[in-house]
Amino acid sequence: MVIDPYLSDSLAEKYRGTRFPHRRMMPAPVAPGGIAHVTAVLATHAHTDHLDPGTLPALLAANPDAVLVAPASVAETALARSGIAPGRLRSIDAGGTLHLNPDLIVAATRAAHESLETDDQGRHRFLGLAIRCGGATLFHSGDTIPFEGQVEEVRALGADLALLPVNGRDAERRANGVPGNLTVAEALGLARRAGIPAVVAHHFDLFDFNTVPRAEVEAVAARTTDIRLAPARTGVIYRLEEDGR
Repeated sequence: MVIDPYLSDSLAEKYRGTRFPHRRMMPAPVAPGGIAHVTAVLATHAHTDHLDPGTLPALLAANPDAVLVAPASVAETALARSGIAPGRLRSIDAGGTLHLNPDLIVAATRAAHESLETDDQGRHRFLGLAIRCGGATLFHSGDTIPFEGQVEEVRALGADLALLPVNGRDAERRANGVPGNLTVAEALGLARRAGIPAVVAHHFDLFDFNTVPRAEVEAVAARTTDIRLAPARTGVIYRLEEDGR
């Protein structure tokens, strides 16, 4: 399974010469067509670094049996950017559940990428996704900040591990059309209140204008003892044990 893959430089091309040129801070760790054995590709929303036309066609062509899971509110965009046939798209909205196979279930929650947004049919534009597989539940919040009712929705998932964005937010980014996310402290607060024992902190070290220093995340991880906090790093395999460690 692959979640929100951005393995191209499509945003650097789109924003070349602008205030925020979206140049990668590191090369893509793998070519989109170099990932095999994929059952499903999941997209939490339609921002290009999560639903990337420079990544999806090659990734899904290399895995012809894989489906693309995307918010129902952006289904047409997902089809256009991926190039797949409509039969390979699985649409979902907050509160919905998809049974992709007997051992792979995806459930959706709301997410607030600075705000909760819906389309003209009331379908949410930003989602969190809970993946249940092999007896464990992984929660990927999508891009989000805290919002009313979030803790209750997430706690109900019974997640063993959360993948949470920690690049934060500020007025300058917001004024330039770059909505933000949780801070590291907010991510830990959500995990504690929702009863999640382990967190992989991510969504940093990709664009220099939209990150938080890695040293800051690592320092918080080093002094956090009640929750296992792992700052995401390429080339590392993270294994979830039964005790959440």
